[in-house]
Amino acid sequence: MRAVVITRPGAPEVLEMREVETPEPLGDYVRVRVRASGINRADLLQRAGGYPAPPGSPSDIPGMEFSGEVESVGPLVRAWK
Repeated sequence: MRAVVITRPGAPEVLEMREVETPEPLGDYVRVRVRASGINRADLLQRAGGYPAPPGSPSDIPGMEFSGEVESVGPLVRAWK
């Protein structure tokens, strides 16, 4: 999958579009094919090295706001419609 990756803390120039391994959802997680995303203050601070990634999220891939289509579910997901 393609992802914007933080190569090191810094200005916007430290961001690169890269191919990364597509994760398989574990537990009660779902994987979403992103169709639109946004940037918020936490993403900007994470890029600059001043804010940790959310627990369980990769520290080099920002992004907490997105929308899209669920394409895969973890083994503990039972009520998805």
